[in-house]
Amino acid sequence: MNTFTKILIEVLAASLVNNVVLSRFLGLCPFLGVSKKTATAVGMGTSVTIVVTISSAVTFAINKFLLIPLNLTYLRTIVYILIIASLVQSIEIIIRKKIPSLYNALGVYLPLITTNCAVLGVCIDSAQKSMTFLETMVYSVGTAIGFLIAIVLMSGIREKLEFCNVPKTFRGMPIVLVIAGLMAIAFYGFTGAL
Repeated sequence: MNTFTKILIEVLAASLVNNVVLSRFLGLCPFLGVSKKTATAVGMGTSVTIVVTISSAVTFAINKFLLIPLNLTYLRTIVYILIIASLVQSIEIIIRKKIPSLYNALGVYLPLITTNCAVLGVCIDSAQKSMTFLETMVYSVGTAIGFLIAIVLMSGIREKLEFCNVPKTFRGMPIVLVIAGLMAIAFYGFTGAL
């Protein structure tokens, strides 16, 4: 099997089979909070993709060249959170200046990427599994694509739901949680594919 095929399989596995939101249940806060409209869902998914990819590269380097040689791996979580927070603040400043409408639409959820356990989970997973740099980047991109797919699918369903006659007791978050559960079941079907 050639390298491109292996990379493609790893991206598909991280995005569909082991979807960070629907099979590992990480990153639920922005998934449920920002998925009301597709435009904001795409913005959030793209922002998370950028943060996950860059933070994975930076945390890989910090872990390999600083934490492991100095035997400071017990500080991994704290260091990773600081790196992710710095990246999110940088992206927030850029979005505020370049795309103010997206900044206003994302609201409080953009800073929440800092505490998004999906972003931190990817960084910690790759370090604990002793992945190479290429494996880390493939895993992080695949996971970020999986988050983007999940949030965009949820936003599309939620937009269509506005035109449906939902029973009174299920309106709002209850129907969203039911849909998230059904999406998780659907994504579970990818388990035997790869």
